Amino acid sequence: MKIPERLRVNVHSPIPIRWQLTEQLKHVIEGGGVTRDQALPSIRELAGFLGINPNTVARVIEDLKRSGYVEARRGKGVFVASRLVTRPSPTLREDFLKDTVIRAAALGMTPDDVAAGVLSVAGVGLAALRGATEVLLVECSVPELDFFQRELEAHLPVRVAKVLVKDLAATVRQGTRAGHWAAAVTSFGHLPEVERRLDGLGIPVLALLVEAHLETLHRLAQLPSGTRVGVVSAEPETAHNLEHSIANAALPNIARVEAGPPDGPALSRLARRVDAIVCSTSAAARVQELVGAAMPVILGDRALNQRAVQMLGAILARQDGARLTADPPLPTLPTGVRPRSRRS
Repeated sequence: MKIPERLRVNVHSPIPIRWQLTEQLKHVIEGGGVTRDQALPSIRELAGFLGINPNTVARVIEDLKRSGYVEARRGKGVFVASRLVTRPSPTLREDFLKDTVIRAAALGMTPDDVAAGVLSVAGVGLAALRGATEVLLVECSVPELDFFQRELEAHLPVRVAKVLVKDLAATVRQGTRAGHWAAAVTSFGHLPEVERRLDGLGIPVLALLVEAHLETLHRLAQLPSGTRVGVVSAEPETAHNLEHSIANAALPNIARVEAGPPDGPALSRLARRVDAIVCSTSAAARVQELVGAAMPVILGDRALNQRAVQMLGAILARQDGARLTADPPLPTLPTGVRPRSRRS
């Protein structure tokens, strides 16, 4: 295996070295350049070959772990993940990128010009750009609205309009923004109500999923066999989503997963039934204070499920007419995405 020979980084590129290396390693893995029974080169080896800081390579490896491309095996190294989640339609992706580079060359643009231009459009502050696509986000609390807004605007060129579930009916009746919403997103628990309120407006409604970070699952996998895990969050739906995400990971050492709120009496009861607790960074200090130093508390900040992002991106691309000549199928999700026709 000669992975390093296939890697190049350009220190003069406007694209951060970390991003360059992450994307190249994803491409090598997707193309079968490394098999699952072979370890990736060590951080020191990659850093030495490329002439870059080992800390940068370490961050790249962590990025690949979180995105499901690689996994660490204790005492053996870093390997391609046993259940590799690759990006959809690699052939179509490659054709699209080649076509983009050729078209850019005709305009006198270098690949770096293209990359810098894309980043300027898709970077921080994208949601504030004039003409950005507006997506309606409906959730039950302000913290949930803020979380999903950050996640969506970090991944897609959208501006998010936030509405609490309790205010949705009044917002729709006012009708001042409904015509600007390209799609509506919410979590599974609120999907029926959001669909009902938006019925007849021709707005696709998508249910979003959140999941535990791979780093959280990795830490849980190091716990002793038979460990019982409690998931704590101020938002019941958040706690249950993370509970199901951890349970679905089917870690062989985890005997049971259950969710609960962070308030004193309920948390104390939960702590008596479990051996470790997963909670968000913001709640960690309070939870540790309530359960005591003897109870392991694992920071488990959640992430938006990438398949949901891909599905929303596909819906928006179709509406903009920015489809490829052969569209890949929408990612399969256990959700109902139900575009509705306008009533006459």
